[in-house]
Amino acid sequence: MSELSILTQAAFQPANTADIADALVNGSGLRIDVGRRRGRGAGLNPSGRFESSERVAFDDGWQSLEDLPALKTEVQVERPRSVITRNESPDIPFDRSINPYRGCEHGCIYCFARPSHAYMGLSAGLDFETRLFAKPDAAKLLERELAKPGYKPRTIAIGTNTDPYQPIEREWRIMRQILEVLDRANHPVAIVTKSALVMRDIDILSSMAQRGLAKVGISVTTLDRKLARSMEPRTSTPTKRLEAIKALSEAGIPVAVMVAPVIPGLNDHEIERIMDSAKAAGASEASYVLLRLPLEVSPLFRDWLLQNYPDRYRHVMSLVRSMRGGKDYDAEFGKRMKGAGPYAWQISRRFEMTAKRLGLARRGIQMRDDLFVPPNGSGVQLSLL
Repeated sequence: MSELSILTQAAFQPANTADIADALVNGSGLRIDVGRRRGRGAGLNPSGRFESSERVAFDDGWQSLEDLPALKTEVQVERPRSVITRNESPDIPFDRSINPYRGCEHGCIYCFARPSHAYMGLSAGLDFETRLFAKPDAAKLLERELAKPGYKPRTIAIGTNTDPYQPIEREWRIMRQILEVLDRANHPVAIVTKSALVMRDIDILSSMAQRGLAKVGISVTTLDRKLARSMEPRTSTPTKRLEAIKALSEAGIPVAVMVAPVIPGLNDHEIERIMDSAKAAGASEASYVLLRLPLEVSPLFRDWLLQNYPDRYRHVMSLVRSMRGGKDYDAEFGKRMKGAGPYAWQISRRFEMTAKRLGLARRGIQMRDDLFVPPNGSGVQLSLL
């Protein structure tokens, strides 16, 4: 195999995203062979936006690229100093979160968290879903942070960046360890996932829910299994997600259905069907988020759309831009989740009317924080007094 290194001082910088997107979707030679990326969401693996060079694999005439092995999931250990991330964004309902993993094997092509891999010197494309980072010390770090003098308990959100129940959780079990710490401390938690693996932890979540300490949001993007497999290849099937809603609900755990993301011209016609199905399965709350295409996500999504739904490419992107002020994305608070304009208003009204008809709450239940007991187990620094 030969590689071509192209020095670019602004490789994948945000200012050049539109130009790069045009190059990618028009076939720049950066696309990875389908045989190597089977079961993955992205078709590209461009260098991170902070890198000064771009490396492109190309066939030197000896069919050398055909002999490359399929991409495998690699997991590295990350040992951070703290595990609770603080947030001050005014348009999301939590001020702290935990991410047991960096990157996500689910491979959702639309994932707004993809650009975060650039901070590790990696690509938001295939690297994001194949080169992962696990935090095996997360539970111990959490225990220490909860035990700090003056800590004030509020709901911790998990799954807001990458999915805590992605496939590697079966082996690493970091999420379950975190729940065990929160359970012992009577600390409230809100979980978001696309995986039926959450049912593994029903024993802990059910016990916490009885004390008003836990709820789960299940993201159901589509009921079309073919679309789901293409768009979010390693997530649980839509049927399995509905089964998870049913199992959690029957165990007394409050469950919300999240129609997210809503992609105009692709899955927005399913809003009512998804909410109907989730309600029948036992969901008590509902929310939605419009497709978000920040930074590298835009060219990755556009390439996927052109490869899988070329007949809808122009229509989908036209509708997206009509809700984003003519751009692929508008990061302004208050608009980034819902968009603006007539089409965005129509989506909002459809969701609101369906939620009202089905009796699905728009605002989540308030969880208790008055039961909190600071941890005093192993790994917690004891007072000298």
